[in-house]
Amino acid sequence: MTFVVALPALVPRWLRSVLSGRSAAVRGAGGDGPPAINELYHARRLSLVRLAVLMVDDLPTAEDIVQDVFAALYRRHGADLRTVADPHAYLTTGVMNAARSALRRRRTARAYVPPRPGLALAAEDEVLLGQGDREVLAALAELTVRQRQVVVLRYWSELSEQEIADVLRVSRGTVKSTASRALRILRGLLGEKR
Repeated sequence: MTFVVALPALVPRWLRSVLSGRSAAVRGAGGDGPPAINELYHARRLSLVRLAVLMVDDLPTAEDIVQDVFAALYRRHGADLRTVADPHAYLTTGVMNAARSALRRRRTARAYVPPRPGLALAAEDEVLLGQGDREVLAALAELTVRQRQVVVLRYWSELSEQEIADVLRVSRGTVKSTASRALRILRGLLGEKR
């Protein structure tokens, strides 16, 4: 099923003028040489912001992009734009490139997952723990999640192998082998420290 959305005749015309780099205000200005940067800013800022909004879908970011592109144009060429062959194309290209960069930064920021914070004991727990307890906790941290679960459920919660298997949804044999490996690792770690 296909939906057809009727756009006002003005929108495609406006979009073509934005993409071509010419706005009605610039075309009507007429002049023998390239416009000064302040004239170009007043004539093109709004159409470039609209273009950037279409790209990044965020008005504040779009306005920042346009300001940065005009600032870069001014830093590079000054107020007189005689050295720029086509300032309109320069601005449009600059806005498009800056919008793509903003979208890449967004994608990178969304993909970032901060590392989980380490577990920290409360101050009173730290004081109450002896050196041996700290060593055992450090050794438990070296185990895999499954091994740690089996050891804690078996020796702290005092569950049977079948109960652990039911809780973790694994077979009883998996519980036995995991517990055996975990105890071997713990003995090795705690034996080295003592």
